[in-house]
Order: sequence, then C-alpha cells, then structure tokens
Amino acid sequence: MQELRKEPDTAVAAPRPCLLADGFHCIPWQEVIAALPEDAWDTLAVSAASPNPFYERWFLLPSLEAFDPDGDIALALLIDDGQLCGLMPVQRSSAYHGRRIPHLSAWLHPNMFCGVPLVIAGYEARFWTECLDHFDTAAGGSLFFHLCQVSPDDPVIRSLRQVCDRANRPIRTAYAAERALLGSTQSPDRYLARSMTTKARKELRRQRNRLSESGSLEVERHRSAEGIDHWVDAFLALEERGWKGEAGSAIAADPRTREVFRKALESAAALGRLERLTLTCDGAPIAMLATFLTPPGSFAFKTTFDEDFARYSPGLQIQVENLALLEDENIRWCDSCAVPGHSMIERIWSERRKIAYYTIPVGHGWRRALGAVMAWIEEKRQEARQ
Repeated sequence: MQELRKEPDTAVAAPRPCLLADGFHCIPWQEVIAALPEDAWDTLAVSAASPNPFYERWFLLPSLEAFDPDGDIALALLIDDGQLCGLMPVQRSSAYHGRRIPHLSAWLHPNMFCGVPLVIAGYEARFWTECLDHFDTAAGGSLFFHLCQVSPDDPVIRSLRQVCDRANRPIRTAYAAERALLGSTQSPDRYLARSMTTKARKELRRQRNRLSESGSLEVERHRSAEGIDHWVDAFLALEERGWKGEAGSAIAADPRTREVFRKALESAAALGRLERLTLTCDGAPIAMLATFLTPPGSFAFKTTFDEDFARYSPGLQIQVENLALLEDENIRWCDSCAVPGHSMIERIWSERRKIAYYTIPVGHGWRRALGAVMAWIEEKRQEARQ
C-alpha cells in the first residue's frame, strides 16, 4: 500500500497588533472582525492553553458568515498590550431547550464539537473574571451563561471553576458524559492488540483480506493543501450516497454546512492544520477521514465510508490506519468528536474524554438568584439521570 504524508509548516510570524484598546470587549462579530488581524487570531490559536479548532479563524469565521448573516453573535475578546489573548463567540437567546428562558451561551452550531474559549496560557483567570463581570453588567434579561462541549480537565475550564469558587458564584453541571479518545504512548500495533480482543482482530484481518479481493487497496495520508478541492468533492459525494443522504442529514444537504465544510478544510489544509486519510479500492475512495491537528491535541472531525463495502467494515479499517497518529511526536491525543457510546469508535479507542455542559448564573439581584435556582435544578436532574 502506498502512503503519502506531508508534515505541516507550523512556523508563525509575530502577529500585528489588534486595532482595539487593551481590556475586555464583547462586540458583534461583524463590527469587530476588521480590527482582528488574521495572524493575531492564528497566533492565539497555536498559543492557547486548551486547543479548539472550532474557534480558530479558519473554522469560526465561515461558520459565522453562514449561520449568523445578521451579525447577532458577539465575540468576547481579551486584549493585552495589543495582543489578542482570549476569544469566545457569545450568543444571546430567549429559548432554552424549548422553554422561554433568556440566557447567554458560548455559541456552537451542530458541527462544532468543542466550546472551550481560545485563551493564552496565563490569561485564563483574567479572561473568565472579566467575561463574567461583563455578563453581570450586560446581562439584560439573561439569567445564566451556558457553556457546552467542554472538558472539565482542560486548563481553561479548571480556571473557570476556580474563578467561580473565589467569587462564590455557583457553577452547575447541566450534562456530563465521556466520549472516545485516542491517547497513548504505545505503538499502533501494541495499542490495537490492547484495545481489541484476539477474536476481533482476527475478524478485522479477515475482512481486510476479503476487501483486498475486490481490488487494489491504497492508503493516502495528506497534511498539505495538495488536491484538497477534489478531496472535499469526493468526501461530500461519498457521504451523500449513504444513509445520511437519504435522511437529509449529509453535509451537502444544507448549503451552509457544505460551504463551512469546504472553506474550513481548504483553509486548515493551507495552514497545515488538517490531516486527510483515505482508503481507496482501485483508486476510488471507500473510507475517508478529516482530522484537525491542534498540537498537543487533535480532533477527528468527520468520517464517511462507502456503504456498498459495509460488510468489510471500511470505517473501522480506516481507524486502524488512523492509529498512526500515535507515532506523531506533536500529537498526544485525539478527540473522536463522536457521541458517547459510539458503537464503532469505542471498539478501537480505549481512552475517554470527559465532556460537560456548565450553567453559571449572571446578572444581579433576583435575576441572578433565579438563574442560580434554575441551574441547581438542572444539575440535580442531571445527577438523577446518571
């Protein structure tokens, strides 16, 4: 099998200063985006205490353009000495799980799988202190701030809990779960032997041998922008031919998700922040995987496979090839971005990443007190479900 691999060029020049005064700002994104030099945002991303590709410029900006054309979402920004030190998109909403409850939240759309803000190490406490102080002052009718898809173990989230504790501000867990994570110092072969039983590995080899009888198999791995347009087209077409296409949930089914997917992958590839993995049979892709590279971590963003080959488990076969991430000295872990309990990925990835949603009361007086009560009730319901 042929394997193509190109390492990213991660060198980043000193960023231009932001055209904003030092301090904390929360401004509608369309009004502030011109004041944020691209290299300042990129430098923040590679310097962040907790990586999050979904808040990097190349993913968040096309997402805002597609899903918030009216510019209602704001960017919470921390500027120090002209440097961008913290960033988080903030949404004000009047609905919460179908109920009329005004609140603030860190904005995500359904194809964003991490909500931790980008904050330079050392600025975590200042970012959260000034952010929550601003929410208190500008809460309006909002009762609480909601933060989704974050890991309690991330430095930025640990700092948030510490800031809330010091201010005697309750922070409640609205949801808690674990999803598959790849993180080990073992070689790919040793990891596979540890994570799957002998019987399961034997069956996987049998399927691979049967698959090879269907045609010539090749594995292609790219970390450059070479051929990215064709790769995106092939991915979208392959996904749309399957059950997601029939259900109307394929990326290509919505012009907004299609545009975000294309723009994000093209930009990430140009920056060396994307690994594309393809399993082909006689030159045609039968399984594809897009992984965002955010050292020291990574995020398995999207995968798809040809359902005509389902009996050979192409989705699992490509994940075996993906274990090569364990040999990358710059990558210590990979978040599966999968739903907790995912039947396929949890067969091969042994580690788990804790995921939590937090609710924090904001404002003053009775509104903040009401938000605190509602957050407490939500946490108790979460505990009862576990």
